[in-house]
Amino acid sequence: MSDERFKARLLLLKFGITGLFVGGLFLIIFGYIVYSQFRIDVPARHFAVLTKKTGIDLTNDQEISPDLKLQDAVHKGLQREVLPEGRYFYNCYTWDWEIYPMVEIPADSMGVRIRLYGEDLPPGDFMSTSEKHKGIIQEVLKPGRYAINALVIDRNTKKPVGPDRSKNDYIEIIELWEPKVIPAGYKGIVTNLAGPMPEDPNQLLVETNHRGPQKETLDEGTYYLNPYTIRINAIDTRSLRFDLSQGGVMMFPSKDGFPITLDFTGIWGLMPDQAAHAVRTFGNVDQVEKKVVLPQIESICRNNGSEYKAVQLLVGSDREVYQKTCLEQFHSVLDDKEITLLYGLVRHVYIPKQVREPIQMAFIADELKLTREEEQTTAKEEGRLREAENKVELATDTVDADTEKQVEEAKAGGNREAARIEAETEKLVAAIDKETEELKAQAVTILGEATNEGKKMVEEAKADRFRLAVDAFGSPQAYNNWFFATNLPEDVELNFLYAGEGTLWTDMNKAGGGFGVRGVIPLKSGDTTQQQNRTSR
Repeated sequence: MSDERFKARLLLLKFGITGLFVGGLFLIIFGYIVYSQFRIDVPARHFAVLTKKTGIDLTNDQEISPDLKLQDAVHKGLQREVLPEGRYFYNCYTWDWEIYPMVEIPADSMGVRIRLYGEDLPPGDFMSTSEKHKGIIQEVLKPGRYAINALVIDRNTKKPVGPDRSKNDYIEIIELWEPKVIPAGYKGIVTNLAGPMPEDPNQLLVETNHRGPQKETLDEGTYYLNPYTIRINAIDTRSLRFDLSQGGVMMFPSKDGFPITLDFTGIWGLMPDQAAHAVRTFGNVDQVEKKVVLPQIESICRNNGSEYKAVQLLVGSDREVYQKTCLEQFHSVLDDKEITLLYGLVRHVYIPKQVREPIQMAFIADELKLTREEEQTTAKEEGRLREAENKVELATDTVDADTEKQVEEAKAGGNREAARIEAETEKLVAAIDKETEELKAQAVTILGEATNEGKKMVEEAKADRFRLAVDAFGSPQAYNNWFFATNLPEDVELNFLYAGEGTLWTDMNKAGGGFGVRGVIPLKSGDTTQQQNRTSR
């Protein structure tokens, strides 16, 4: 009985191990399938477009799923939301996906979005004002990358830009446009193409954000504005020059019937607050010049010039009046049309030869007369100049002579003063020498007296010393003995001779030239150690 239980348990254990192995293997296979089939890897700078295979069917007027978020998706079809770069897991049996590069707008372009899904626009509108309407979107894309499910095309060629898409699963079209650049010295005239209609449809300029030309202009710079809703025209607001003759020679008859041709040069321009009105009324700057500036000045010059005779237009004050009248009328006309005139000048007036030559000859004669008068005046002035030069030379010679005389006088005075100073100096030197000799004599006298006085004092000191020494020894004889003893040499020898019979010299001869008795005594006081007795020979 126990063996059967053991076998049953062993069999149960085998089945358990086998089940665990199969279950683990199934889990591994299932995990691999889920990881490999359900995984969505979106690389950098890419996005994933998802299409739901199961769910509620779309209606006939729906292009894509109306669901806004993927996590809330219940409808079949192409989804509005995309997956940015990253790793995701979706059931491949209920979802399908494609990975595309991000939409890239170059640095010198902007993107205009056209939505392909949604409801149709109301009648009269061509711009999408909400997420539920299809059509052109107001906002544009500036340079950069965007995770938008769109096909990028060139706005001129209408051909796709960038890598090809494997499917037509995009929900927008993006057109590449160039941004509007307003150069320096220009103003941007803005025309709103999609705003609400103005209250007065006949006015030239409308209020901001209404449809039509705007009163406000744009300064120089780069603008990213939707070209389907905003049109910008760059207008030159710098000073411009024109010549009336650039359109051909202008001719008109004078008051006396002579043909007159002339030219007019002017400097004009549009101020920033005038640019919008001029463009709305006449067009661009070239049209303003052709339609207003040149025709008006030609008409003014022609009408006013016909009231003057030919000679009046050539010389005299009438020419200045004609210039002033034309300029004032031209200013008035351009101011009414909101155009600025900075400067204008009538020039190159040409009149017929038969009228011009007599006037020119008269002017030449007058100029010759003036030339002769100026020559006479010049000759007189030249004579005055020569006379003045002679006077200057005479004055120069006089000044030189006076200067030389003053120099000589100054030299003589200087010599006299030098001689006087020299004599006084010698006198002072002699006086100083005299005083010096007197001082020297006094010095010699004083020096002699000092020497004698010194010797006297020395002798008196010596005498006083001897007096003191005599007083110290008690008597002059004792001092003399002491002085005599101190002056003897240290090695003196004293010989005491015995005086016997006969004379000293006989005894000395007997002694053979020597002494009978020789003794040595100390010569200084206190020296008792050096005493010797010598025996007689």
